[in-house]
Amino acid sequence: MTTITKIPLGKNGPLVSKLGLGCMRMSSVWGGPVNDENESIATIQAALDSGINFLNTGDFYGAGHNELLVGKAIKGRRDDAFISVKFGAIFYNGQWLGLDLRPIAIKNFINYSLVRLGIDTIDLYQPCRLDNSVPLEDVIGTVADLIKEGKVRQLGVSEITADQLRKAHSVHPVSALEIGYSLADRQIENDLLPTAKELGIGVVAFANTAEGLLTGDMKAPLPAGNYHSHFSRFQGENLVKNLETVEVLKKMAKEKGYTPTQLAIAWVNAQGDHIMPLVSMSRRSRLPENTAAMEIVFSAEEMNILNTRFAQGAILGGTYLQR
Repeated sequence: MTTITKIPLGKNGPLVSKLGLGCMRMSSVWGGPVNDENESIATIQAALDSGINFLNTGDFYGAGHNELLVGKAIKGRRDDAFISVKFGAIFYNGQWLGLDLRPIAIKNFINYSLVRLGIDTIDLYQPCRLDNSVPLEDVIGTVADLIKEGKVRQLGVSEITADQLRKAHSVHPVSALEIGYSLADRQIENDLLPTAKELGIGVVAFANTAEGLLTGDMKAPLPAGNYHSHFSRFQGENLVKNLETVEVLKKMAKEKGYTPTQLAIAWVNAQGDHIMPLVSMSRRSRLPENTAAMEIVFSAEEMNILNTRFAQGAILGGTYLQR
């Protein structure tokens, strides 16, 4: 059984598992089907049993369903779990309407989250994004006030720029930055990752397989109606060329006796002691594979091959991660 190591979340922060569990896909995503709730709860509990204590959710995942699910799973074992909650996104009938980051809204959001989760304090609370609708100081300042009140322990931020990260950190110390990061999406290496490291901020890295591109299972062309088709990375010749690049990962995975998904997670894990791969799972059967990825070691030659073949620009087209 893989032993999941613990790392401090940010400089002198609380200890969290080096591998995080993303709970989003346990609820209806973009109007999709809901996974078996009993299996989802069992998956969270199995993750806690294995030493994964970082649970990531959002108040808008399934219109509160996800928080209710996490609340059921951690009932009676609150101390085993570190709960990360995102807020701010507004949906209606499964459609994205925008952000509401007003202080009055944030204070409303958190009370509902605490009730759905069945807890008194959220460990990490973060706006899902920042825009110019509300001054950054007001958004971060409101979470800082919630920390003083005891409703929140740590401030997090998500999907922001290096300048926004510096500004947020100047208002109140930021413990964690949640951001998409993979072999296929390395643009944050230019300034955002160095800024987080400089400021002593932990990195919670999601989308390690680049929305399935790096799993080795994707074929061109995609089936009609596939949601990936909205993004240029998965369209036409771009997808054909990108899957050719992914063959490098598939070949290495076969040689090492792992899956491409495991190597994709392992690469993110290897980028720094302060970086946590955040992996979405909704079935217990996924746990052994994903936890085993944390033990994979690359030789200098293997790392050089991956970094060269998946250099910035090697993957053609964009996704929602590149705004």
